[in-house]
This record gives sequence, C-alpha cells and structure tokens, in this order.
Amino acid sequence: MKNLLDNISTPQDLRKLNPAQLPQVAKELREFIIDIIATKEGHLGASLGVVELTIAIHYLFDTPNDLLIWDVGHQAYGHKILTGRKDVFHTNRQFGGVAGFPSRKESKFDAFGVGHSSTSISAALGMAIASNLKGATEKHHIAVIGDASIASGMAFEALNHAGVSKANLLIVLNDNAIGIDPSVGALKEYLTKVKTDKRLAAQNNIIKALNFDYSGPIDGHNLPKLLSELERLKSVKGPKFLHIITTKGKGLQKAEEDQVTYHAPGKFDKISGERIPKEENLFTKYQDVFGKTIVELAKQNEKIVAITPAMLTGSSLKLMLQEFPKRTFDVGIAEQHAVTLAAGMATQGLIPFCTIYSTFLQRAFDQVIHDVALQNLPVVFCLDRAGLVGEDGATHHGVFDLAYLRIIPNLIIFAPRNEIELRNILYTAQLGLKNPIAIRYPRGKGTIHNWQQTLQKIEIGKGICLQKGNKTAVLSIGTIAKNVSDALELIEDSSSFSHYDMRFVKPLDEQLLHTIFEKHQTIITVEDGVIKGGFGSSILEFAAKNNSPHQIKSLGIPDEFIEHGAIEKLQHKIGLDANSLANLFEFFS
Repeated sequence: MKNLLDNISTPQDLRKLNPAQLPQVAKELREFIIDIIATKEGHLGASLGVVELTIAIHYLFDTPNDLLIWDVGHQAYGHKILTGRKDVFHTNRQFGGVAGFPSRKESKFDAFGVGHSSTSISAALGMAIASNLKGATEKHHIAVIGDASIASGMAFEALNHAGVSKANLLIVLNDNAIGIDPSVGALKEYLTKVKTDKRLAAQNNIIKALNFDYSGPIDGHNLPKLLSELERLKSVKGPKFLHIITTKGKGLQKAEEDQVTYHAPGKFDKISGERIPKEENLFTKYQDVFGKTIVELAKQNEKIVAITPAMLTGSSLKLMLQEFPKRTFDVGIAEQHAVTLAAGMATQGLIPFCTIYSTFLQRAFDQVIHDVALQNLPVVFCLDRAGLVGEDGATHHGVFDLAYLRIIPNLIIFAPRNEIELRNILYTAQLGLKNPIAIRYPRGKGTIHNWQQTLQKIEIGKGICLQKGNKTAVLSIGTIAKNVSDALELIEDSSSFSHYDMRFVKPLDEQLLHTIFEKHQTIITVEDGVIKGGFGSSILEFAAKNNSPHQIKSLGIPDEFIEHGAIEKLQHKIGLDANSLANLFEFFS
C-alpha cells in the first residue's frame, strides 16, 4: 500500500484525502513518531494518544487560520509532523533543532507557546474574544487539554469565564486518566463516573452547568466518530466542550502497559517497545538522593509530610508514598494549592517538604510570599530541576529561582554543591528551623558514589573555602562548583585563585565575605541562574554597601531565554562549561 504520509507536509495536503484514507494516515503517523523517538528520545505516550484527534482537527478546521492550542504540548508531535516539520522532526529537542513543545517562533501553526499546564483555555478564550472584537465571528478556536491539566485552578478560572462569553471556543478534553503520573482528585473520579454512567453525562454534568454545549464522552481513537462530532460542533455557536476518551501510548503495547515510564522512555526498540538500557552510570540522580533521604528522615521524625503537584515519579516522592502513604500528598497540577496546603500544615506543627520543579514554583510566587514567608512558616521547599534542564528548553529551565526567591524576606535559600550537602541540608531543615527554606538542586546525576554518609547539621548562612589563593576569589553557588573546580584544574598555575562555595544565597555569609574581600583583588561569581538579580547581584549589593573598590565579574545565565539542547552544549554556548570558565579565569590570574 502506498505510504500516504510521504505526500503530506501540511494540513492542506491532508485535506486532499478522503475520510476513508485517514485511518491509514493515523497508522503511518504513529509509526513515524515511534521510529524517530525510539532513537532520538522525547515525549512518546502523549503524542501517540492523540493521533486520531490531531488528524481530525487539521482535516476539518482551517488551520492555521483557525487557531489550535495544545495544553502543555507533550502531545503535539503529530501536530508538528503534519504542519511542515516532518522532514526535520528527527532534530526534535536537539540543540538547534525542533523544539519539544509548540513555539510561536517556530511555526504559524503553533498558535500559542506552551510547556506549562492549564494555559490553553485562557489563551484560546483570549483569542476568541479578540476575533469577536475584530468581527471575525466565523473563526474557530480550539483548545486541547488533558484530564490532569483541566483540574488545575487556572483552567477552572478560564472555564468560569468562557461559560458566560459568546466566544466561538471549542474545548477538547483528552481524557486518558493520566498526566505524567496517574491523575488524582475528585474531578478525576467524576470523569471516571461520566465514562461509565451515560445518565451522569447527560444530566448531572459539571461542564453543562458552566453553560457549555457538552458532547461525549466518545472514543477518541474512532476517526469516523471524531470527524462526525467535530463537524457538528463547527456549526454550534458559543462555547463548546467535547469529551473524548483516549489511551496514552496507543499503538505501542509497552507504552500502553506502562504509561508512566513511556511518557518519556528514553531509547527503545521500535518493534518490541523494550527500553534500551543506558550506559551504566554508578552515580545517583539528585531526585533519588532527595527521595531516599526524605524517607530516611521520615522514619525518625513523624512530623515530616511530603507534598508534590503531580510529580511523584519525577521528584522521587514515589519512595515516600510507598513507605508513608498517609503522609504523602499528590495534589495534582496545582502549585499554588500545594504551597498554601504546606503553609496550613506548618501552622499545626507538621514539617512539610513541598517538592516542586523550580520552573513550576514560578506559578506559586504569591503563595510563597503571602502564605508562607509573610507568616514565617517553616515550610521546606525542595526545588528539583534547578538550573539548565537540557532538552525541555526555555519553558522548563529552572534559572529564575535564585533571583525571584532572594527578594522575599524570612526565606532561607540554599544550593548544595553535591549529594552529601543535599542530604545534610534536608536533615538540617527538619531539626526545627524557625524560617521557611528553599533548597534547589539540579536535574541529573551527582558525582559521589558513597553519598549515603552520616547526616550532619549545617550551620545556616555559612559558606566554605574549597581552595585557597591570594589574588582572585571565585564564589560559586550550587553544583556549578564542579565546573569551577574543573576549570581551575585546567589552568597551568591556579595558585592565585581561591574558590569558595557560598552555599547560602540568603542569608549571605557576610563574615566570610569580609575576609574574602580583604584578601583578594578580584571577585568572580558563578551561578547557573540568571545573572540579573541572582547570586552575583547579592555579592554586588554587599560590595556596594561596604564601599568596596574591588573588580567584580558576575557569570551566569544571560538576560535571554535559553533554547533546548544537551546541558553541556548550552553551558558551552553561554560560557559556563569548564573550558570557557578556564579561559576567562586566566585573564585574572
């Protein structure tokens, strides 16, 4: 049989086919995605689950004139392949290649840039209102959102507004009962009941109560049914809601059976689906250092509880859930709620470890200020994926945390240099701190084999000297210390350099800083966060306050959004790899 996908580069090509040919396109599109991701890696299960929906939308709607928005964007690979990026899709998530998420600068078919959840309905409603104001009342606006994302507060806020609008808005709920981990909460239970009780869908319906024209649930893998229902909805005025049932990982048995792992499985055999083991690496991921340590601490301290917004597996809180299910809380994609829930627990004497990816804590900035820091509640924020995260790119780099947290009164900020330091600060945090603390650590593996050493208390606000010199002092924060140490080893004579791990961005070790400024002519700060407002800025503020005449050079993430790619390549591009640092340091030797 002729390969239909070979002749499809745009939705216009797709629309030349007759409906009976579309199931064959779906089969080929799945095979294409599997073939590429098997060797290049990426987000697999979500895109496989919406192949039929992707085809149906682009076949029936006049994209890109009609606007299509994918919530989060994990599921948009089929969309990218059908919209002009098939020939370059093999560069997906690679440095200089196609982004792993929809991006407005990449294609006119990507109506809205995404990466974080629950934004699609708000964005699509904004576009629909704009179309009404411009008189483009026939223009369609489609938001595709999953059952995990629609439970987020932002999505509910948008639904509440959209229901009283006259917007030509279609929301497609892609219901597969899983985000990255299985969906949780009362709404998930409601959606499960709707699938099995047609009377509930017809009568006691939450979406209908919000003034939407609700249809479904229907089989999201049944292309004729999808086409029929979407065609009907095109003629319905006002806000519409289509509930479809899909299977994450559809078409690859292993991905259907293990949906958590095959969300982003790494390399795998494209025929059997069996994952290909990575080269043996005896070092431990920082998330696992955290996960194992919190279990160890929770066994000794019954006041410890753990909270995560839908990242049980990614943050390794699965380990805590297995040992202490009643003290571990997955609150769904609800970062704001997670932070204030932790604050409430802290008022009652519990010790909440609120574990959130750095990039997602941005979404709860006000809660950190208003609900935690203002009341000086001893919540322990554990910020996974801090710094550059690699292939996920600009939406996921955790580079802003030091800058936006540093301005908040009462908040302690610590960045461990290695696994042992992470363990020790977690231990310290549950010994009765009187302040909230943010502990940020990177994605990926550490550098120490025997990190499970006897736990020791860390003195708050104290840095340490790693190397003594007499001319230039390099001040680093967090795991970027490894690049600094490697850089100094590359310099033929590094005896003039001191290297200090400051450990705390707040409170700064001012006693140590006075000593550093007295003994050195030049100060260089190095961080894997944004330069503007970050750790380096705190050192400049210290220097200004003390009328320092020193030359101070700040190194970090420049004032721009950093693209996707391997961390090593990104660090080289912005001058934070060991070789680049060594070249710069030599100017100050």
